[in-house]
Amino acid sequence: MEFTLFMLRWVHFLSGITWIGILYYFNFVQTPFFAETEAGIRTAAIQKLVPRALWWFRWGAMFTFLAGILIYIMRMGEMGGALFYSSSYGVTITVGGLMGTLMFLNVWLVIWPNQQIVIASANQVAGGGQALPAAAGAGRRAALTSRTNTVFSIPMLLYMGAASHYSPMVHQSDSRALFWLLVIVIIGAVECNALLGTQGPTKVPLDSVKGTLWVGFLLTAILFLITLALT
Repeated sequence: MEFTLFMLRWVHFLSGITWIGILYYFNFVQTPFFAETEAGIRTAAIQKLVPRALWWFRWGAMFTFLAGILIYIMRMGEMGGALFYSSSYGVTITVGGLMGTLMFLNVWLVIWPNQQIVIASANQVAGGGQALPAAAGAGRRAALTSRTNTVFSIPMLLYMGAASHYSPMVHQSDSRALFWLLVIVIIGAVECNALLGTQGPTKVPLDSVKGTLWVGFLLTAILFLITLALT
């Protein structure tokens, strides 16, 4: 059991570094570069660079998620459900895992399908055709969701680290119903902001790297304070 958990953690860390590293590359490097470069260079990069990066991106997400869910199930079975969900480890890893799961689903169900449309459009333009009408909207949806994953990654990593390295974050409590309600509502609202609509004041911070980071740290602070106050 100990060796299996160790190997799963190794896979989880290795694939997670790959996934989140490419997520940060997309948001902090590639997107600003695309905004500043010529259309021809951008089209060539979408044809040849982006598909390679997206392959590592989505499969890094897949292996991170699979290793993580196996660790979660094994630890819950080892501790027992009641002890697991009353423990500091169980609370923090569940909050982090909830955001990690949404990020994984965003990659496979939102970002990747929409990026396929963008890539197909770039290929069509490179071949002398017209851009696909759906490409602009697909690109916007993928961008908003990718920026939202960047937002989630900041508190997600805090809670993942706190699970094993900061047990004082969670206190003994007879009831955590309000805590879980607030966590689910807040995280759900951030996710809905990515999936519903493409314009509006709540989307504006995600249009810049600086704004995205501020939202990520603000979300981290809110969740952290709720955890200290209600658990």
